[in-house]
Amino acid sequence: MVRPRILVVGGVAAGASAAARARRMAESAEIVIFERGEEVSFANCGLPYYIAGQIQDRKKLLVAQPADFREKFRIEVHTRHEVVRVDRQAKQVEVVNLDSGQRRREAYDKLVLAPGASPVVPPWAVLQASNLFTLRDMTDSDRIRAYVDEHRPARAVVIGAGFIGLEMVEALTERGAAVTLVELQPQVLPLMDAEMASRIEAVLRKHKVDVRVGVRVNALSAEGGRVTGVRFDNGEEIPADLVLVSVGVRPNVELAREAGLRLGPSGGIAVDELQRTSDPDICAAGDATEVVHAVLGKSVCVPLAGPANRNGRLAGQHAVTGKARPATPVAGSAIVGVFGEAAAVTGLSLKAAKQAGLDATAVYAIGGHHAGYYPGAEQMVLKLVFDPASRRVLGAQAVGGAGVDKRIDVIATAIRFGGTIDDLAGLDLTYAPQFGSAKDPVHIAAFVAQNQADGLFQQILPGEPIPPGQVLDVRTTPEVAKGTLPGAVHISLQTLRDNLNRLDRDRPVLVLCGIGQRAYFASRILMQSGFGDVWTLAGGYTLHKDTWPAAEQTSGSCG
Repeated sequence: MVRPRILVVGGVAAGASAAARARRMAESAEIVIFERGEEVSFANCGLPYYIAGQIQDRKKLLVAQPADFREKFRIEVHTRHEVVRVDRQAKQVEVVNLDSGQRRREAYDKLVLAPGASPVVPPWAVLQASNLFTLRDMTDSDRIRAYVDEHRPARAVVIGAGFIGLEMVEALTERGAAVTLVELQPQVLPLMDAEMASRIEAVLRKHKVDVRVGVRVNALSAEGGRVTGVRFDNGEEIPADLVLVSVGVRPNVELAREAGLRLGPSGGIAVDELQRTSDPDICAAGDATEVVHAVLGKSVCVPLAGPANRNGRLAGQHAVTGKARPATPVAGSAIVGVFGEAAAVTGLSLKAAKQAGLDATAVYAIGGHHAGYYPGAEQMVLKLVFDPASRRVLGAQAVGGAGVDKRIDVIATAIRFGGTIDDLAGLDLTYAPQFGSAKDPVHIAAFVAQNQADGLFQQILPGEPIPPGQVLDVRTTPEVAKGTLPGAVHISLQTLRDNLNRLDRDRPVLVLCGIGQRAYFASRILMQSGFGDVWTLAGGYTLHKDTWPAAEQTSGSCG
């Protein structure tokens, strides 16, 4: 019986999944994992919660240990072993024992590369300091937690406002530190559109986080082996007892590059739909590889656990059988929790769609995550991005409390199958008042998108300039008293039909309300009553109040 030898470089998500799938598909294969870290398979998405203390038992983060692989799968695991060279002609790898320094060569019939990605360390952060950290693996989390346990830092600075950065802001706040969050881009969560991210920024500020956006770090001050401050390019320096750098990751492709394997356009290891590299005897998966983007249709790097696990499984199967189902495109679906609020994305943001040259627009659904008459409904803002001509769904974002994940997962599924706004509008979703509404936020967003694509109304998106003309506020008097656009005519929706003579049919009309629904109703009244140029504020006052200059807002009844 032929006993193929499968070597897997890297564990964690992709490598561990590849090895386990290979065993299930080929009992006779000899399978060996080489992992340069201390642990072969761990839940890296849980690391911030271990540091925060929400996960007390470190062992709960260990998905599998070497003994598990040996006993359950007859897979040999060598941790603290780094593969430093691949000899494709001889079909061997060179392995270094990181504890002893011993080198040896290991032969393979098939090789699976899953080296992952490493944190980006800017030049100003390249220094040895006991209180300077990145977070990527168990060793990093152990160091951070031990430092926090021993030193109880009073002031922490997190540099980078992506998902990990935000999770660590919460973790360090939970541990008693006053946290400053620094981000080079003009908003937190740069993957999201600005008006959506601003809602998470408000949550951070509510919890006393000092948020600095649009700020560039150019140096760290250090003394006695410790960072003491963070300096910005404007000359300001803020003190720090702990600094975490979380400005992104880059794929670990050095091994593949030196072996002459092809790299893709975004810098990751290029693989085909079966996870094969440019060498038919070498597969690759995980954060070091490229995936096909579900909307763009091109190869990109998406360092997420879901695609790593799924594609690692395919790579392992192909390594031992020579066949596997093709990998599915990736929409980049992700979610983060911040002080009880959630922000989730799938597909493209509106800004990303436009940067990619796509004809895209967006609509909003704002409301409770379940029926309003049932106690406990939490507000959610759902943004749906789509192509108005083809009606294809391009992406979605949601911010709120409960139920955010459910809606984004539904839309991610639609994207996977090339769904349109009409498909979303017709989805048969579960409903009971404690779980949702008969018209779910997904339906509402799709209905609004259909109305927009069908030309039933025109809208101004957050951040877009307000067109000249008349402004009509159709909210109630108490709502208008809290703020509106200057010069707005206040006519409540209920009395609009009887007061159309207060508006000029020959001038454009901009209609606003709280979340956009009443403005849409009013616009339909106006458009069918002889008003030719009518616009609504997408998302209403709820979304636009943060994008209007303060000087342009006014309080009280207008008109």
